[in-house]
Amino acid sequence: MVSYWALLAVIACERVAELAVSARHARALLGRGGAEYGFSHFPAMIALHVALIAGCVLEPLGGHRAFIPALGWPMLAVTVLANALRWWCIASLGERWTARVIVLPGAPLVRSGPYRWFSHPNYAAVVVEGFALPLTGSAWITATAFTVLNAALLTVRIRCEAGALAAAAPVRHLAMPVRGTARGRAAAQGRASAPGPGPADSGAAL
Repeated sequence: MVSYWALLAVIACERVAELAVSARHARALLGRGGAEYGFSHFPAMIALHVALIAGCVLEPLGGHRAFIPALGWPMLAVTVLANALRWWCIASLGERWTARVIVLPGAPLVRSGPYRWFSHPNYAAVVVEGFALPLTGSAWITATAFTVLNAALLTVRIRCEAGALAAAAPVRHLAMPVRGTARGRAAAQGRASAPGPGPADSGAAL
C-alpha cells in the first residue's frame, strides 16, 4: 500500500496547486471583465472532492483493505492518465481555466488540445479519476459514492456552464437580412463559412 499512500499525497498536493492556479486565474479573468456563474454549487464541489480524498484514506484503513495488484496497478495507471489529461486541459485553456465558471463575454471558445475532439475533457478526467483513485486502494464504497454524487453535481455544472457560455456569446446579427437581397446573400455566405459552436469546457472542476 506504500505506492497508494504516496499517490494520495501527490493528488492532495495537486489539488492545492490547482486551487492556487484557479484563484490566480479567477482574479485575472474578473479583472478583465469576466462574469461568474453558478458560484452557489462551488462549495459543494469542494466538499465532494475533499470527501473523495478522505474516503480514499479512511475506507482502506477502517475496512482493513489490502492492496490487490490485479486491480490496484491498472487503476493507478488510469489515475495517472486521468491527471495527465486534466493538466493538458489546464495548459490548453491557459488563463481561462478556473475551478469556477467564469467566462469572458465575446471571447472565442478554446479549440486547442483535447478540446479539438470533445466538449468536456476536464470533466471526463474527473469522472475517470473519481473511480480509479479509490479503487487503487480497494476503496470501492468511496468509488461508488463519489461516482454517483459527482454525476449529479456535474449535471448541474455542465448546464450552468452551457448557460454561461450562451449568455456571454457575441450577438452576430442585430437584424435579420431579407432573403434574396444582396445583404441577405452575403449574410447567408457568412453563416455558411463561419465556424459553428466548438468544444466548450471552462475546465471548472477540481
